[in-house]
Amino acid sequence: MSNDEKVEPVNVDITDEAGDVAHETEGLTEDHVPDLQVKLEEALAKSDDYYDQLLRNKAELDNVRKRSQRELENAHKYAVEKFVNALLPVIDGIEMGKQAAETITDVDQLKEGINMSLTMFQQLLEKFEIESINPEGDNFDPELHQAMSIQESADVPPNSVMAVMQKGYTIAGRLLRPAMVMVSKAPVDATEENQEKDAD
Repeated sequence: MSNDEKVEPVNVDITDEAGDVAHETEGLTEDHVPDLQVKLEEALAKSDDYYDQLLRNKAELDNVRKRSQRELENAHKYAVEKFVNALLPVIDGIEMGKQAAETITDVDQLKEGINMSLTMFQQLLEKFEIESINPEGDNFDPELHQAMSIQESADVPPNSVMAVMQKGYTIAGRLLRPAMVMVSKAPVDATEENQEKDAD
Protein backbone atom coordinates (compact mmCIF):
# COMPACT_ATOMS: atom_id res chain seq x y z
CA MET A 1 0.00 0.00 0.00
CA SER A 2 1.44 3.41 -0.94
CA ASN A 3 1.33 6.52 1.18
CA ASP A 4 -0.95 8.15 -1.38
CA GLU A 5 -3.82 5.65 -0.80
CA LYS A 6 -6.32 6.73 1.80
CA VAL A 7 -7.93 4.33 4.30
CA GLU A 8 -11.58 5.06 4.81
CA PRO A 9 -12.78 4.87 8.48
CA VAL A 10 -15.32 2.11 9.35
CA ASN A 11 -18.23 2.96 11.65
CA VAL A 12 -18.80 0.07 14.11
CA ASP A 13 -21.78 0.16 16.50
CA ILE A 14 -20.51 -1.56 19.63
CA THR A 15 -23.12 -2.15 22.38
CA ASP A 16 -22.80 -4.26 25.44
CA GLU A 17 -24.77 -4.71 28.65
CA ALA A 18 -22.96 -1.91 30.38
CA GLY A 19 -23.76 0.32 27.44
CA ASP A 20 -27.46 -0.67 27.64
CA VAL A 21 -27.60 0.05 31.35
CA ALA A 22 -25.81 3.31 30.81
CA HIS A 23 -28.38 4.19 28.13
CA GLU A 24 -31.35 3.25 30.41
CA THR A 25 -30.04 5.25 33.34
CA GLU A 26 -29.10 8.15 31.13
CA GLY A 27 -30.64 11.26 32.53
CA LEU A 28 -30.84 9.92 36.11
CA THR A 29 -29.01 11.98 38.61
CA GLU A 30 -28.26 11.69 42.29
CA ASP A 31 -31.44 13.68 42.92
CA HIS A 32 -33.47 10.64 41.75
CA VAL A 33 -31.92 8.23 44.28
CA PRO A 34 -34.22 9.23 47.21
CA ASP A 35 -37.31 8.68 44.98
CA LEU A 36 -36.09 5.22 44.02
CA GLN A 37 -35.35 4.44 47.67
CA VAL A 38 -38.92 5.44 48.65
CA LYS A 39 -40.42 3.31 45.87
CA LEU A 40 -38.29 0.35 46.90
CA GLU A 41 -39.40 0.68 50.53
CA GLU A 42 -43.05 0.92 49.45
CA ALA A 43 -42.68 -2.21 47.31
CA LEU A 44 -41.03 -4.07 50.20
CA ALA A 45 -43.82 -2.98 52.57
CA LYS A 46 -46.47 -4.21 50.11
CA SER A 47 -44.62 -7.48 49.73
CA ASP A 48 -44.57 -7.91 53.54
CA ASP A 49 -48.32 -7.14 53.68
CA TYR A 50 -49.08 -9.71 50.98
CA TYR A 51 -46.96 -12.31 52.78
CA ASP A 52 -48.74 -11.64 56.10
CA GLN A 53 -52.11 -11.87 54.35
CA LEU A 54 -51.07 -15.16 52.74
CA LEU A 55 -50.07 -16.57 56.14
CA ARG A 56 -53.37 -15.43 57.70
CA ASN A 57 -55.37 -16.98 54.84
CA LYS A 58 -53.44 -20.23 55.18
CA ALA A 59 -54.09 -20.31 58.94
CA GLU A 60 -57.79 -19.58 58.36
CA LEU A 61 -58.05 -22.39 55.78
CA ASP A 62 -56.38 -24.78 58.22
CA ASN A 63 -58.88 -23.75 60.92
CA VAL A 64 -61.84 -24.23 58.55
CA ARG A 65 -60.53 -27.66 57.52
CA LYS A 66 -60.04 -28.75 61.15
CA ARG A 67 -63.46 -27.41 62.14
CA SER A 68 -65.15 -29.19 59.22
CA GLN A 69 -63.39 -32.43 60.07
CA ARG A 70 -64.45 -32.12 63.73
CA GLU A 71 -68.07 -31.38 62.75
CA LEU A 72 -68.09 -34.35 60.36
CA GLU A 73 -66.76 -36.65 63.09
CA ASN A 74 -69.41 -35.35 65.50
CA ALA A 75 -72.12 -35.84 62.87
CA HIS A 76 -71.07 -39.48 62.51
CA LYS A 77 -70.91 -40.00 66.28
CA TYR A 78 -74.12 -38.23 67.20
CA ALA A 79 -76.25 -38.70 64.07
CA VAL A 80 -78.89 -40.67 66.00
CA GLU A 81 -78.89 -38.40 69.07
CA LYS A 82 -82.12 -36.63 68.10
CA PHE A 83 -83.80 -39.95 67.32
CA VAL A 84 -82.64 -41.51 70.60
CA ASN A 85 -83.87 -38.50 72.61
CA ALA A 86 -87.29 -38.93 71.01
CA LEU A 87 -87.13 -42.67 71.70
CA LEU A 88 -86.44 -42.33 75.45
CA PRO A 89 -90.09 -41.59 76.43
CA VAL A 90 -91.17 -44.75 74.59
CA ILE A 91 -88.61 -46.78 76.54
CA ASP A 92 -89.79 -45.14 79.78
CA GLY A 93 -93.38 -46.10 78.93
CA ILE A 94 -92.42 -49.72 78.24
CA GLU A 95 -90.48 -49.92 81.53
CA MET A 96 -93.45 -48.50 83.47
CA GLY A 97 -95.71 -51.01 81.71
CA LYS A 98 -93.39 -53.82 82.73
CA GLN A 99 -93.47 -52.70 86.37
CA ALA A 100 -97.24 -52.35 86.27
CA ALA A 101 -97.57 -55.84 84.74
CA GLU A 102 -96.10 -57.33 87.92
CA THR A 103 -98.98 -55.99 90.03
CA ILE A 104 -101.87 -55.59 87.55
CA THR A 105 -104.16 -58.58 87.29
CA ASP A 106 -106.44 -57.02 84.68
CA VAL A 107 -105.18 -58.10 81.24
CA ASP A 108 -107.15 -55.31 79.54
CA GLN A 109 -105.17 -52.66 81.44
CA LEU A 110 -101.94 -54.35 80.40
CA LYS A 111 -103.06 -54.40 76.75
CA GLU A 112 -103.99 -50.73 76.96
CA GLY A 113 -100.52 -49.85 78.27
CA ILE A 114 -98.84 -51.85 75.48
CA ASN A 115 -101.06 -50.17 72.86
CA MET A 116 -100.17 -46.73 74.23
CA SER A 117 -96.44 -47.52 74.02
CA LEU A 118 -96.86 -48.89 70.50
CA THR A 119 -98.79 -45.76 69.42
CA MET A 120 -96.04 -43.52 70.83
CA PHE A 121 -93.43 -45.55 68.98
CA GLN A 122 -95.35 -45.40 65.69
CA GLN A 123 -95.73 -41.61 66.02
CA LEU A 124 -92.00 -41.36 66.62
CA LEU A 125 -91.27 -43.36 63.47
CA GLU A 126 -93.60 -41.13 61.42
CA LYS A 127 -91.83 -38.04 62.77
CA PHE A 128 -88.54 -39.35 61.38
CA GLU A 129 -90.12 -40.41 58.03
CA ILE A 130 -89.86 -44.11 58.86
CA GLU A 131 -92.80 -45.94 57.34
CA SER A 132 -93.81 -49.57 57.67
CA ILE A 133 -94.42 -51.86 54.69
CA ASN A 134 -97.39 -54.14 55.35
CA PRO A 135 -98.38 -55.30 51.86
CA GLU A 136 -100.94 -58.01 52.58
CA GLY A 137 -103.27 -58.29 49.56
CA ASP A 138 -100.97 -56.21 47.33
CA ASN A 139 -99.06 -57.42 44.29
CA PHE A 140 -95.62 -58.80 45.09
CA ASP A 141 -92.90 -56.16 44.57
CA PRO A 142 -89.35 -57.59 44.65
CA GLU A 143 -87.94 -54.15 45.41
CA LEU A 144 -89.93 -53.90 48.68
CA HIS A 145 -90.80 -57.50 49.53
CA GLN A 146 -88.84 -60.67 50.17
CA ALA A 147 -90.69 -63.87 49.29
CA MET A 148 -90.21 -66.42 52.07
CA SER A 149 -92.56 -68.98 50.55
CA ILE A 150 -94.90 -69.49 47.60
CA GLN A 151 -98.30 -71.11 48.00
CA GLU A 152 -100.94 -72.14 45.53
CA SER A 153 -104.29 -70.44 45.94
CA ALA A 154 -107.50 -70.35 43.93
CA ASP A 155 -108.89 -67.53 46.10
CA VAL A 156 -106.07 -65.00 45.59
CA PRO A 157 -104.73 -63.73 42.25
CA PRO A 158 -101.29 -65.12 41.32
CA ASN A 159 -98.24 -63.11 42.47
CA SER A 160 -100.16 -61.54 45.37
CA VAL A 161 -98.99 -61.21 48.97
CA MET A 162 -101.07 -63.72 50.91
CA ALA A 163 -99.52 -63.10 54.33
CA VAL A 164 -96.88 -60.85 55.92
CA MET A 165 -94.51 -62.70 58.22
CA GLN A 166 -92.52 -59.58 59.12
CA LYS A 167 -93.18 -55.94 58.21
CA GLY A 168 -90.65 -54.02 56.18
CA TYR A 169 -89.60 -50.40 56.70
CA THR A 170 -88.48 -47.42 54.62
CA ILE A 171 -86.84 -44.18 55.71
CA ALA A 172 -87.61 -41.11 53.59
CA GLY A 173 -88.61 -43.46 50.75
CA ARG A 174 -85.41 -45.55 50.97
CA LEU A 175 -85.70 -49.22 51.87
CA LEU A 176 -84.40 -50.14 55.33
CA ARG A 177 -85.73 -53.69 55.43
CA PRO A 178 -87.95 -55.59 52.98
CA ALA A 179 -91.21 -57.10 54.17
CA MET A 180 -90.99 -60.88 54.49
CA VAL A 181 -94.04 -62.30 52.75
CA MET A 182 -95.84 -65.38 51.47
CA VAL A 183 -96.68 -65.10 47.75
CA SER A 184 -99.52 -66.79 45.91
CA LYS A 185 -99.34 -68.72 42.69
CA ALA A 186 -102.03 -70.19 40.48
CA PRO A 187 -103.07 -73.72 41.43
CA VAL A 188 -101.94 -76.52 39.20
CA ASP A 189 -104.91 -77.73 37.16
CA ALA A 190 -106.11 -81.25 37.97
CA THR A 191 -105.80 -82.23 34.31
CA GLU A 192 -102.20 -80.99 34.26
CA GLU A 193 -101.49 -83.08 37.34
CA ASN A 194 -102.96 -86.15 35.63
CA GLN A 195 -100.91 -85.48 32.46
CA GLU A 196 -97.75 -85.19 34.53
CA LYS A 197 -98.57 -88.51 36.25
CA ASP A 198 -99.25 -90.21 32.90
CA ALA A 199 -95.93 -88.86 31.56
CA ASP A 200 -94.08 -90.44 34.49
